[in-house]
Amino acid sequence: MTVQTFIPSAVKAASENTVTQPTHTTDVSIKKLYIETQGCQMNEYDSHRMADLLGDSHGYVLTDNPNDADILLMNTCSIREKAQEKVFSGLGRWRKLKEQNPDLVIGVGGCVASQEGDNIQKRAPYVDMVFGPQTLHRLPQMLDQHQAQVEKPKKEKIKLVDISFPDIEKFDFLPEPRVEGFKAFVSIMEGCSKYCSFCVVPYTRGEEVSRPLDDVLAEIAGLAEKGVREISLLGQNVNGYRGETFEGEICTFPELLRLVAEIPGIGRLRYTTSHPLEFSDDLIQCYRDLPQMVSHLHLPVQSGSNDVLQAMKRNHTIDVYIDKIAKLRKVRPDMHLSSDFIIGFPGETDEHFAETLQFIKDLDFDHSYSFVYSKRPGTPASDLPDDTPEQVKKDRLAQVQQVIKQSSIDKTDAMLGKVERVLIEKVSDKDPNVLVGTADNTRLVTFIGDATWVGRFAEIEITEIKTLNLVYGELLNLEPDVA
Repeated sequence: MTVQTFIPSAVKAASENTVTQPTHTTDVSIKKLYIETQGCQMNEYDSHRMADLLGDSHGYVLTDNPNDADILLMNTCSIREKAQEKVFSGLGRWRKLKEQNPDLVIGVGGCVASQEGDNIQKRAPYVDMVFGPQTLHRLPQMLDQHQAQVEKPKKEKIKLVDISFPDIEKFDFLPEPRVEGFKAFVSIMEGCSKYCSFCVVPYTRGEEVSRPLDDVLAEIAGLAEKGVREISLLGQNVNGYRGETFEGEICTFPELLRLVAEIPGIGRLRYTTSHPLEFSDDLIQCYRDLPQMVSHLHLPVQSGSNDVLQAMKRNHTIDVYIDKIAKLRKVRPDMHLSSDFIIGFPGETDEHFAETLQFIKDLDFDHSYSFVYSKRPGTPASDLPDDTPEQVKKDRLAQVQQVIKQSSIDKTDAMLGKVERVLIEKVSDKDPNVLVGTADNTRLVTFIGDATWVGRFAEIEITEIKTLNLVYGELLNLEPDVA
């Protein structure tokens, strides 16, 4: 499980997981909010919106120090084993802060909150608010209710728990997103209806619901007007998007991509997380037709064994996945591919693992999110017999990660002498004459340039490989501003 303090950054400089720390606030008159974010980019997006909501409604500003905060929010993820216990362990640390400051407000949101509900307050009665991923927009009202109870205590405290699934309602109440830098996430759908046997998402975020097309386009257009040049579309099953149009028709994901590509200012498009079943020929044609589409795709497969995929209820075979990637690489030969792998799924034999390892080698993945299987309560897979020793699973995972790491190193090394299209994001902290940006394949690129170029795209010839994710280059061409 990834855990990070949520702080909006001007630019996520070194990678998608890098967080730029803000200047710490010291004015005691300012109401301060601390958010701990666990898990995926959807949770990062939700944390951004929580901060926007409480900033607009109650004037809270973010702090990177929980000891200074007036409100502590934990945005939880339940994708890994023992997620609940990690949440309660974290809450135990916050309990000490509340003992020192009884006015401190503690809230728990996200997928563990959706799973546990009022059990969180039963185990941790010092928690004031519990809310799910679909009800984060009600935070200001929940905070008002809490404050009213503090000011006018009743005989019996009302439990502030809201983990309902009000479809896509939350987007109607969220404030206009704030722009920080030249990249932005835009959530286009919520939930998942695939019901893979290992996954808890359908139970914590609900069934798939798509935002209306006009709402999505309006949000992206607004971001573009404020200087955003790269959009990442988000959803648990993002390429399954089916958004209603103003005329009452349905817009598919490939159709949405083509419409977003027409918005002035948007020069680069990404999306995550997608599903092989929804990776259609129409979507592949977008890579042929739209230069805004990056040559980088994250397409989770989970296993390279058909037997394991069947047990996972993924509803596709390895041959189907391979065929889709072959079609994609035909129109984009330079495509960088990443995926998710669950190692040691119940019933995975040595032969099944060997199939997965060979599959990984054959597909030549750039990087992956790979983990040993974690049993999630309430999912069908949690009842499957599992007699594979834990050390065997860990050894298999190490083999997978080593193969993919070497592939990633090789791909970075292969950039030497090539020309990469780079979004220039900032001036280097170490040298005012050096600019920092990212290539399509997510590598960090630095080169000599002028600070006035920040926010534009450039063609950079790679002249030196420094690390797995960092390369140096020289400017060949500075593109006109796409606005």
